[in-house]
Amino acid sequence: MIDYWQLILLGSIAGFTIFLGLPIATLQNLSAKKKGFLNAFALGILVFLIIDVFSHGWESAEGSATAAFQGKSTWGDAALNLFAMFGGIAIGLLGLVLYETKMLKKSFPQILSLENLKVGDDHLHQLFHEANAYKLAMMIAIGIGAHNFSEGLAIGQSYIAGEIGLAILLIIGFGAHNTTEGFGIAGPLTGLVNKPKIRFIILAGLIGGGPTFIGTILGSLWNSTLAYILFLSIAGGALIYVSMLMYNSGRKQTTNAVMMTGIFFGLCAGFLTDLIITFSGA
Repeated sequence: MIDYWQLILLGSIAGFTIFLGLPIATLQNLSAKKKGFLNAFALGILVFLIIDVFSHGWESAEGSATAAFQGKSTWGDAALNLFAMFGGIAIGLLGLVLYETKMLKKSFPQILSLENLKVGDDHLHQLFHEANAYKLAMMIAIGIGAHNFSEGLAIGQSYIAGEIGLAILLIIGFGAHNTTEGFGIAGPLTGLVNKPKIRFIILAGLIGGGPTFIGTILGSLWNSTLAYILFLSIAGGALIYVSMLMYNSGRKQTTNAVMMTGIFFGLCAGFLTDLIITFSGA
């Protein structure tokens, strides 16, 4: 038996294991092929997360609609859950469109300053490449953060339901899973000419892993299927958006064969770490 504060501590550990995967961002002097493979590996992990979040979110929304059809619950609850599902996808997709637009408006004037223009085209190309890498890594962190918030909710709601063993097993499983999510954030930053800024890596880790801790706290206060579905669908929409950007960026760096190989291994990593949770609940 664990008390409430031990649950909160373990929930934070489960989220911040994401920092174990982030140091890969500091790798430098990588060939275009190796960098493309690492980006594709990270993309494979994101594709797995898309499958994972939508399967869980739709299972809850569909279950609510089925219960209403069978007369076991109200159609109002079912409609709200379905609205949360589709509305969350819209928020995740279109929200990042707005975020990217604002980021571009802020970063381009700085890059196209008179000082940078004097240096030359090669320097400008490098600056644009680095700005795009940082922007993409941050959007991935935001998408993963929304996903991890839903994982924290699951931990907290297991605890409040009295299923202490399940809560502990979820913490162990999610903790292992979050390590691979660190690779997802770090992927776009590998092989940059200049080492990624430590402050940025820490910030991205907090945005990606911190929501597990927050979700654990909120999930332990009340049980909400609506909130669970909403944040899963937001995460799914955001992950679709950043996955498209990562694929587009990766195809400019390497061949389609390398991309598909990296995605395959990333998918395998995602499914294998997810088995820890499955085996734990068996």
